[in-house]
Amino acid sequence: MTHPQFSTHRFKPFHLIALSAILCLFAAMPDVSLAQERPMAEQPVPVIRVSGQGEEFLAPDMAILTLGVLREAETAREALDANSAAMKDVVAAMKDAGVEDRDLQTSNFSVQPRYVYPKQQRDGTQEAPKIVGYTVSNQLTVRIRDLSKLGSVLDTAIGLGVNNDGNIRFTNDDPSAAIDTARENAMKDARNRADTLARAAGVKLGQVLEISENFSQPRPTPIARTIRSTEMAAQSVPVQAGENRYSVNVQAVWQILPE
Repeated sequence: MTHPQFSTHRFKPFHLIALSAILCLFAAMPDVSLAQERPMAEQPVPVIRVSGQGEEFLAPDMAILTLGVLREAETAREALDANSAAMKDVVAAMKDAGVEDRDLQTSNFSVQPRYVYPKQQRDGTQEAPKIVGYTVSNQLTVRIRDLSKLGSVLDTAIGLGVNNDGNIRFTNDDPSAAIDTARENAMKDARNRADTLARAAGVKLGQVLEISENFSQPRPTPIARTIRSTEMAAQSVPVQAGENRYSVNVQAVWQILPE
């Protein structure tokens, strides 16, 4: 009676080893469904990639001026005092014209020495450059919300000595509606281009896979181009605001479906 029991205990390790081997074999076998799907997933998706342009025009309701003042003197102190006095007069004139404090901002303050470079001697030597004075400059950014005052404001600023790096940019306080229209026009243009390519290729458009956009705003114009003449006693500078062009470019990608 003890022999069968002994025989069972004797072969039990072998059974465990065989079972483990079978389990490892099944674990190592690849999933047939995954093996069939993986090559398809690795194949590139056929697409149509296009660009679209859209724009919208809007009459400006605000102007942003950059008024630069530059003064030179033998010493930095003298140049700074002259610049400060001129800019103080400009700021006071802007406030007298009805410009609020929130629409005035000083920027790009700079103090720079002016050098004289001696001529090179015949023997090739040259003396070190010498400081002969100083230049102080800064800028005042002004938002003009009443465009009817723009010409007189420019005339006043020039009369007070604004003489450096001036420009003007016509803009809109809230151009969001115009930008949205330009964006819609750009997307329609992209879709039309994609439809044309799909018809020519004999395929259909599937879902949109990707959309990106680039937006451009109206650029500033140098004041020198806006002003017809700086010698305009008791006259306002003639200014034409025109229209702002808001432009949007989009890049879109559609999946291609067989016809």
